[in-house]
Amino acid sequence: MSPATTALFFLLLLFSTSNAHNITRILAKHPEFSTFNHYLTLTHLASEINRRETITVLALNNAAMSSLLSKQLSLYTLKNVLSLHVLVDYFGSKKLHQITNGTALTSTMFQASGAAPGSSGYINITDLKGGKVGFGAENNDGNLDAVYVKSVAEIPYNISVLQISQVLNSAEAEAPTAEPSKLNLTEIMSKQGCKAFADLLISSGADATFNENIDGGLTVFCPTDPVIKDFMPKYKNLTASKKASLLLYHGVPVYQSMQMLKSNNGIMNTLATDGANKYDFTVQNDGEVVTLETKVMTAKITGTLKDEEPLIVYKINKVLLPRELYKPVEAPAESPKPSKSKSKSKHKVADAPESDAPAESDPADDQTADNDSGVAGLDGRRLVMMMLSLCIGVLLM
Repeated sequence: MSPATTALFFLLLLFSTSNAHNITRILAKHPEFSTFNHYLTLTHLASEINRRETITVLALNNAAMSSLLSKQLSLYTLKNVLSLHVLVDYFGSKKLHQITNGTALTSTMFQASGAAPGSSGYINITDLKGGKVGFGAENNDGNLDAVYVKSVAEIPYNISVLQISQVLNSAEAEAPTAEPSKLNLTEIMSKQGCKAFADLLISSGADATFNENIDGGLTVFCPTDPVIKDFMPKYKNLTASKKASLLLYHGVPVYQSMQMLKSNNGIMNTLATDGANKYDFTVQNDGEVVTLETKVMTAKITGTLKDEEPLIVYKINKVLLPRELYKPVEAPAESPKPSKSKSKSKHKVADAPESDAPAESDPADDQTADNDSGVAGLDGRRLVMMMLSLCIGVLLM
C-alpha cells in the first residue's frame, strides 16, 4: 500500500469512527416518518438505538403508524412493538438481496429486552420473487407481513434505516404490558453516597419536580455527602425559592447516558430553567473526563449511581452554582507553578451579590482540580485536525 493510500485509509477510518449515529436526526430529514420518530423518542427507543454500534431500523411511514396507533396500545406495549422493528444486526439494501440461501433469521431489540417469550423477538427476512424482500415475525405462522420499500439512510456496518410497507404483526409484542415499577430517586441516592442531597430534595419539596420528570427522561447530577456537608452553611443562608432553584439546577429533563454526554457537548437546560432565567450549564469532555461548567465553577462527574432508562444519576465532586445566583470573577494572577495537571476553568466564586447567596468553599475531600493529573486526551476536533495534517503531509511526500 502506497503512503498516499495509507494516509487516505486512516483519514477515512478516523471520520467513520468519530461520528456516532443519531436516529432522531436521521429521521428528522424525512417528514413522512415524523410519527415513527416521535414514538421512538417517547418510548426511549431512540437513545437505546443510538447507544448500539450495529443496528438496523425498519421504519414505518405516518400511514403505517396511524394503523398501529388505532389499536390504542399502552405506551409500554407500543415500545415492544416498535422494538420488534429494530434489528440488532446490520442490513443495508445490498445485503438484503444477498442473503445466504435466500432467508435469514435475525434478533431484534424486543428479543434483547428480555420481554419477548421464546423466540418471538426474531424476524424472518426472505428474498422473494421479482426482487422483493419480505419481513415477518418468527412466531407468526410463517407470514411475511411487510416488504422492503426503500433505503432511507445507511452508514455501512453502523446503522441502516430501511422503510418497510407496514407494521410487523406479533401477538407476543402486542400483549398487554404492565407498567414498570416506579423508580425511587431519593432512595437510590440515599443508598449510594448521596443521602444528604436526597434529604435536601425531600425537605424542600423539590423531589416532587424530579419525580414528575422521570417517565419522560431525567438526568440527575448528585453532589456526594461530604460535598453537601461542607456546603450546608452557605445553603442555609439561601431563601426558600433560591434553595429550590439551586436543587433543581442539578436535574436535566432528558435522559443523557455517558456516551451521549461525551458526543453532545454544549449548553444544557435544567429543571430550574424558566424563561429569561436560563439556569443552564455547559457539558465538556476531555478524553474520558466529563465536566459541567456553569460560568462560575466547574464540577466533574466522578461516577454513575444508577443507569436505568429513563433515569440516570451521576455523582459529581462539587455543588453546581448557577450564574443566576452567583457571579464569577477572574482569579488573580499567580506565578506559574510546575504541574502535570491541566485546568479548564479559570473562575473563582465571588462573594455573593446578596447575603443569601454565598460563595462555595472547596470541600477537603472532593473539591479537586477540574481535571485529573496527567495528560488529558485530545478532544475529537483536535484529533481530526492532527490526523488531517499528517495525511496531507504524507500525500505531499
